[in-house]
Amino acid sequence: MTYRSPLSGRALVADTPHSLAASGERWPVVNGIPYLRVASEGLVAVALDHLDAGCPDDALVALLTDQDEWWTGPATDLRELQRLVRERDTLSLRDAMPLLKLGPVADYFAYRWVDPTYLAGLALMEAHWRQPAWAFELACGIGHYLRDLARVGVACVGADVVFAKCWIAKHWVAPNADYVVFDAGATWPIERARFDLVACHDAFYFLPDQANVARRLRTLAADDGVVVVSHLHNIDYRGSAKGPARSAAEWRALFPNAVVYDERALLDALYEAEVPAPVGWRDDPDVEAWSIVEGGGATRAVDGGLALPDAAASLRANPLLDGDAVAWPSDRWRDEYGAGCRWADRGAGDPVRVRRVVDLPERW
Repeated sequence: MTYRSPLSGRALVADTPHSLAASGERWPVVNGIPYLRVASEGLVAVALDHLDAGCPDDALVALLTDQDEWWTGPATDLRELQRLVRERDTLSLRDAMPLLKLGPVADYFAYRWVDPTYLAGLALMEAHWRQPAWAFELACGIGHYLRDLARVGVACVGADVVFAKCWIAKHWVAPNADYVVFDAGATWPIERARFDLVACHDAFYFLPDQANVARRLRTLAADDGVVVVSHLHNIDYRGSAKGPARSAAEWRALFPNAVVYDERALLDALYEAEVPAPVGWRDDPDVEAWSIVEGGGATRAVDGGLALPDAAASLRANPLLDGDAVAWPSDRWRDEYGAGCRWADRGAGDPVRVRRVVDLPERW
């Protein structure tokens, strides 16, 4: 992967094993992850100073302090980050996230493997599967989808604005993917690359300058590539939208040529091994969220492959089930995802499909 400067657009080349450079600028690379955020000059300088001084763990701690601009939770604690870095080879994923002060986002990440929004995203990609060799995911979080894509042989690049998320992904969830940190609202350092699959799952709705982001996602797709965007909130949903939302007409303006699904249809297709039926852009107060595909070709049944664990996977009981009793992580998690969790219904369907058993990372 060749990266370009988010400031000048010039090609970045490795001037040391831990940095990329163009004329008049340098950027840190920590644990193999380029940090290319344009509004973080001070943090870039601190990380480079530590790296040049031969202190990569100090650079790592510095970058782990960075957060989303909208973050209102507690700030990280340097002593806890130092512990995280020191013990990273023995801590579990669930041990690591509190040390990063991720708050309720930690529940979202820890139990994402069984939440219906995640499962609908898997169904969306499988329903339009075209054997991609190379995939890109914007706002990849801690790499849930990248893990599934890598499992079926897809080479992946994940991008997020928060270094800590990419680092967790690399260390605990999807180590075989490549990662880069940059701002979606700035120049993209990968804009000249072309991918067979371009994705943005459960994140597009909060990104800045969405028309520009949609255009850039399309630009990254190869001539026969597929663009998938999942979980676009409906502002007219009768249960009230659970995040930034738009009307069907407003989403249509951004994705006028898309194949459009009600997210519930994607879930049903996964649970029943069926072909999901598109609905088109239309006002419907019963639709909580839409998911879309551009360039996806014919639709197929969600009957295995990406949407189901590998036959050799070591499956574990759904961690939110104690027998048939459900132990919701929080009221907030239950309220957002509970209605679509078919695994919460005793005996409902194939236990693998509905996720009564689940393929979790080894150090979950």
